[in-house]
Amino acid sequence: MASNAPLKPLVAADEAARAGNVSQTTTLYGGRKASHSLHIAVVGCGLGGLAAAHALAKAGHRITILEDAPAIGEVGAGIQVSPNLSRLLIRWGLGEALEKIAVMPEGIEFRRWQSGDKLGYAAWGQKFADDYGAPYYHIHRADFHRLLYDLTIALKDQVTLRLKAHVSSIDPDAPACTLASGEVVKCDLIIGADGVKSTIRQAVVGRADNPVPTGDAAYRAIIPSDALLADPELAELVENPRMVGWLGPGKHIMSYCIRAKREFNMVLLHPDDGSVESWQAQGSADKMRSDFEGWDPKLQKILSFVPSTLKWKLMDRKPLETWVHPSGKVVLLGDACHPMLPYRAQGAAMAVEDGAVLGNLFSRLSHPSQITPLLYAYETLRLPRTAKVQASSRLNQYIFHLEDGPEQVKRDQEMRQAMHGEEGVNNPNQWADKRKTLELMGYDADKAVDEWWAERGEKEIGRLSGQTTSRGWAQQAEARL
Repeated sequence: MASNAPLKPLVAADEAARAGNVSQTTTLYGGRKASHSLHIAVVGCGLGGLAAAHALAKAGHRITILEDAPAIGEVGAGIQVSPNLSRLLIRWGLGEALEKIAVMPEGIEFRRWQSGDKLGYAAWGQKFADDYGAPYYHIHRADFHRLLYDLTIALKDQVTLRLKAHVSSIDPDAPACTLASGEVVKCDLIIGADGVKSTIRQAVVGRADNPVPTGDAAYRAIIPSDALLADPELAELVENPRMVGWLGPGKHIMSYCIRAKREFNMVLLHPDDGSVESWQAQGSADKMRSDFEGWDPKLQKILSFVPSTLKWKLMDRKPLETWVHPSGKVVLLGDACHPMLPYRAQGAAMAVEDGAVLGNLFSRLSHPSQITPLLYAYETLRLPRTAKVQASSRLNQYIFHLEDGPEQVKRDQEMRQAMHGEEGVNNPNQWADKRKTLELMGYDADKAVDEWWAERGEKEIGRLSGQTTSRGWAQQAEARL
């Protein structure tokens, strides 16, 4: 359905959000590059598409990025960069840039919707970085996108970006992409990184994949931190940066600092009242304030500073049966195959992990017969993990939005117990559950590939002579899931 909502202009990246030519000096995969190089078409220039393009270019392949938009840019919104993501970015050479423009939160704190009383807390900061091998950051989406863009486009001998290149259809057997202009872009492999409204997804699954409404929508807003610093009651939210959430009946709010604490980002989840599935649709700041009338007085102060807002309808999609087309020459990545609801803040992380896994796997390519099995190896490594994170996100929607009553009282009590040092296993504050946190944030995409290759990949794929068909690999992958 077409939207009549006005679109918010794209936001410029911070001047400090520059990667320069760092990608030309970093070494990935121990210096290993594919001995059989491919021409890969990446459809979509979002975070996942750029991550895949960068990783695959570093693996020795030639990349053409096909992007629908006439210009590169992003909306005004924050993104959470958890350790499973930041370790990759640092490995790719972005550590210094992240330190300049991102914010390392001291922890995550939950508050009661009416009073602002503290319900739960989990410490992050430097201890979190030490425990999980990489820091937790908050960053502006435009800055993050610019860093990945710089990182990728600097590989100019291997990466070509084409704007205004809308892919209207694909030939999965050739493979080739047909653009709206009628031009046909031939390649060896197509990666569908074209987001939640993916054209490539429908070609892969062979049917329409309609989203399911969650019943929620989200306002997004950014406030100059100076407004909070000028108020003695609010200044500590900037001076002691952390993620602060208010939980209430059918609604919740998450907030944190970005851009070296110069800006304060807010995401406000509420029952959907007719919004659209778009990152750029504008909402009404006055309507937003009325939706949260009666909440914590400190929160009311913060909302009074919001000049404008984006409004985004939250739609859900169940995990797909497969991410690989039967031809063995088309694969999906990121939101195109596993769109994430925002309740666990892992959408960007999962997409970039996807790109990293593809790059590592395809750095080992030595013969065309390995392409299809490597794609199914990617699916085997990634689909179960992303499906589990999707489920974890849906669980938070339920936990955060409990109506006031016995279940809510039990949730609050359990959150407080974890805050005071009691065992956090299966705690409603999933960030206080050390087992879940280690599984999610201790993950290293490159290590996962290296271990899989040592255990199975070298034997199953490394010595291929080309006798296994695409269908055979699909059946083997299905048996492993």
